[in-house]
Amino acid sequence: MKKRMLIALLLTFVLVVSGCSVKTKTESQSESSPSDTTENTQNQKPVDIELLAQSSSENDVNIIRDQLTKNGFNVKLNLQPDYGSYKSQQDAGNYDIALSSWTTVTGNPDYAVRSLFKTGGDYSILADEEIDKLIDQAATQTPDEYKDTYKQLEDRLVTDQAYIAPLYISLKSQAVNKDILNVDTVRLSKSRAMAWEPIEFKDSSKNTKEPLILTQTASVLTSLDPIKGNDGSINQLNTNMYVRLVNLTDDDQLTPEGSLSHNFSIAEGNSEYYFILRDDINFAKIDNKKAVDTGERVGADDVIFSLDRAKNKDSVPDHRTYSLHEHIKEAELVTDLGALESIQQSSGSGTVKEALEQGLGTKITELVADKNKADNAAGKYQVVKLTTTEPFPQVLNYLAHQSAGIVSKKQVESINTYDVASFDVNKDIPYGDQNTVTEGAAYNNTLYASGPYILAYKNDYEGVFYQNPGYRKGSEYAPKISQVNVRFIADADSALSALRSSEIHLYYGVSETKYDIIKNDSKLQLQSIPSNAVSYLLFNTANREVAKSSDLRKSVLYSINQDDILQFYKNNKLKAYSTVSPLVQTGNELKSDPAKVKEFLSAYQASK
Repeated sequence: MKKRMLIALLLTFVLVVSGCSVKTKTESQSESSPSDTTENTQNQKPVDIELLAQSSSENDVNIIRDQLTKNGFNVKLNLQPDYGSYKSQQDAGNYDIALSSWTTVTGNPDYAVRSLFKTGGDYSILADEEIDKLIDQAATQTPDEYKDTYKQLEDRLVTDQAYIAPLYISLKSQAVNKDILNVDTVRLSKSRAMAWEPIEFKDSSKNTKEPLILTQTASVLTSLDPIKGNDGSINQLNTNMYVRLVNLTDDDQLTPEGSLSHNFSIAEGNSEYYFILRDDINFAKIDNKKAVDTGERVGADDVIFSLDRAKNKDSVPDHRTYSLHEHIKEAELVTDLGALESIQQSSGSGTVKEALEQGLGTKITELVADKNKADNAAGKYQVVKLTTTEPFPQVLNYLAHQSAGIVSKKQVESINTYDVASFDVNKDIPYGDQNTVTEGAAYNNTLYASGPYILAYKNDYEGVFYQNPGYRKGSEYAPKISQVNVRFIADADSALSALRSSEIHLYYGVSETKYDIIKNDSKLQLQSIPSNAVSYLLFNTANREVAKSSDLRKSVLYSINQDDILQFYKNNKLKAYSTVSPLVQTGNELKSDPAKVKEFLSAYQASK
């Protein structure tokens, strides 16, 4: 009897205890439909995603990884030490999403999309006919007209297809040692790279005695041929080594100031553009690691040659910038002065000749074909006419880009004797190959610079530039400092430390997280403006699962919380929706949405 009672008591105890863990139908439904994505992640196998980035972007990588992890992803990091390694991994397709950035250094929205997203673009892996159509449509429109077109482009690029996931717009900032440099001579432009020639030391007697010391991250230079590179390793360098037909002001307005042109004019119809050339710029070359004046004038034949090769995809192997200049139909010399007198300006305010003569010390009396016979003081000038494939005023912005730098026809043709179709990287040495300016057995500097400075030599530590002795000699635009050393410092903290210890004089591209350090150092001055630089995640649309599934891409897109990113950077970043965000206010905004992440992830998994 006692035995039976003991068994009954034990059974009752087991039922009571086990009853505590039994779920009601309502409880089960509640737990299987969690209200946040983090709980959902516990019930579903995380989706693998590989993030490619440079190790210098550690802060962004950590934020993105955390956001994706919380939303049901298993993030594999592919971190590369420099841009060259990063680009190699990207070209090989070893990523699902790549942490990317783009700066619209021409100040026009077409540049912000054409190379990146148009089929066949220099940096594009997309092939979307609708996007191609919208890019071409916007390119021919005025700012009032193209706002809606760029909104449609964003809708397709981000909202509908999630080809990219926007992160933020950066500020453009630099820190100057005001005890060493005259801060008033240091420019900060929204789009164009830093101009070196106006910079002076605080003690101007040092201009010809001591080097200006700058810094950049990359030590491996893509190419010193301006049409063969368009990245952070060479943009600033080539901008200062090659003069262009036009420039941008600090607030992105077109100007002939500091260019090869006295003036430029757009003819009626917006398809013909005229440039009247200066006669006071010669090419520089390097002799025994010193800059010398070649005595060769930069003239119309060099302009025409440079623009012809810029627009021609097949002019050089690995042409990186041809799509920027594909609207150029023809560049030619004008020798008929009467033609300029009969052509009306697009603005309707006079003839092209009148526009070209504005502000000239001597009016045009003769147009000459031979650049050596140009004599501006005597009224003898060269004029170049550029015709576009269709009305395309944005062509002028592209002519302000470093890829439109003027090279020497004579010199480049003497170096590039190889056959482009059968180019052999192991044998052929093209103009601008960085190995030819790198100290060592391969050193053989054949550069001809039309700009204010020329690179003499480089090593893993720095690149040494000298002023072009034939660049606008005696004018206010001649370079003020004789030598510029660009130190290659990959680590941002090391660069900042070098600035604070006066090892470098100016730090271009200060991170927003370091502003307080700069402001609290009495010898430093921070310069900062909103930039045209946008950071975003680029999806691999060439292969892998993300190429096949827009649902998978959208689940990543809606995992991104820009508010978190801005908070980390103390609101020294701005929200973005695409690479045109700094230039065109479309009204689009990305808002993170865990519910949409769950929806699109479920749709992706159901389709597998």
